[in-house]
Amino acid sequence: MPAERMADSGGEYGPTAPARPLDSVDRDILHILRTDGRASIRAVAERVHVSRTNAYARINRLVEDGVIRGFSARVNHERAGQGASAYITLKIVQNSWRTVREQLQALPGATHIALVSGDFDVLLLVHTPDNRALRELVLTRIQAIPEVLSTRTLLVFEETDLGPRPERATELG
Repeated sequence: MPAERMADSGGEYGPTAPARPLDSVDRDILHILRTDGRASIRAVAERVHVSRTNAYARINRLVEDGVIRGFSARVNHERAGQGASAYITLKIVQNSWRTVREQLQALPGATHIALVSGDFDVLLLVHTPDNRALRELVLTRIQAIPEVLSTRTLLVFEETDLGPRPERATELG
């Protein structure tokens, strides 16, 4: 499966056709790949008790349907030189989400952007080398976006990745 196909599959909001229903084998494949995105087709096939051809076809279908949006590594940001992390909440001009999202995606260190409901409109997770870089990002880049009305920065003191665990397998399916 070429990486380009995986990264582009489904587009911004997923494929236009609804995804096909998932069965228990599909859910098991998803669990395996969420736990180990580097698992070989052969290993996946053996673990879910299907042929390699069947496993390959199922994974391709999950990619084409936009269920699998891509494969990535879980990074320890501190060890990777990104010692400061923060959630930044933004209030934005009504109906400016797409414009703001494009500008936030271009920010260095931005790793997650969500349009949310509640007291603010956007939740942004960023990782920067240090607090000085974080301050510069907020004050000179984010607050300079014309559609951003206000921001609030929540420093992250400690993170725990809640990736797939065996006891959560049934919760995910």
